[in-house]
Amino acid sequence: MLQFRNVLCPIDFSAISAGALTYAVTLARWYDAHLEVLHVAPALDEPGVPPDAGGGEQASPARDRVIAAVQRVAGAAGAPDLRFTALALTGRADEMIASRARALPADLLVMGTHGRSGFNRLLLGSVTEKVLRQVTCPVLTVPPAAPDRPAPPTFKVIVCALDSSPSAVKALHYALDLGRQAGGRVIVVHALEYTDPEEMPEPSPFDPCHEVMADSRRRRQSWIDRARQRLQAQLAEEPTTWCEIEPIVAIDRAYKAILRHAGDAKADLIVMGAQGAGGLELMVYGSNTQHVLRAAACPVLTVRA
Repeated sequence: MLQFRNVLCPIDFSAISAGALTYAVTLARWYDAHLEVLHVAPALDEPGVPPDAGGGEQASPARDRVIAAVQRVAGAAGAPDLRFTALALTGRADEMIASRARALPADLLVMGTHGRSGFNRLLLGSVTEKVLRQVTCPVLTVPPAAPDRPAPPTFKVIVCALDSSPSAVKALHYALDLGRQAGGRVIVVHALEYTDPEEMPEPSPFDPCHEVMADSRRRRQSWIDRARQRLQAQLAEEPTTWCEIEPIVAIDRAYKAILRHAGDAKADLIVMGAQGAGGLELMVYGSNTQHVLRAAACPVLTVRA
């Protein structure tokens, strides 16, 4: 079963990062994990303390004040009763966060997003985007619309985006494990971005294009049927004990199908795969991942193969 032993949560003292921290605390408590809360600044605001671009941790009054502020924020989120560390680093935020995730090593990275205000305005500016490109551990992004105080088990209703890529298959395993641990429900969405018009009129026998249109409809239905068979065969290998699995084949842009089903089901979590080290542009479904991260009303977990 899935276990998170080290959870890393970067904060910038904003309300959005505080919301993400509540999820990090809840998950760390649920998994009895070590939680590290990190603040990264370009330089500590203390005379005589040089910018520490290498991410060192030399003692200084300025660093002590930052760590004390991190401890206060974490304390308000309920971290003191956990195995918890407060940390302050200086340097480029994305590099320090990614470096710290590797050093722990982190099993889960939790960050806030600005949600609908735009992908380029993720928490800490473009830092979340840059971190997502660099780390290999799963990343949970938490939008402002997510519930303020998640209660364990946190993810009872999960929507998982699935295609045939290795990262999506791994994401499915994460989704099913989380669903089983919560005794919940996992909605597996496979989107077919069919090129023909979605709503085709019934062909008239007097229409000169009748045969062409009818043939197109048959091909489309055959394509849908084959996709359903493949999805059901893939899920048939998964045990259904402790978890309800609902397969769905959708005819739509992938991000629209994912967001629609997540909204309809009032999902607690969306799980998606992320491809390789080439950045968000190469995530499964391409730009669809960006659309989901921008518009999701619940946390989104991205998983690499």
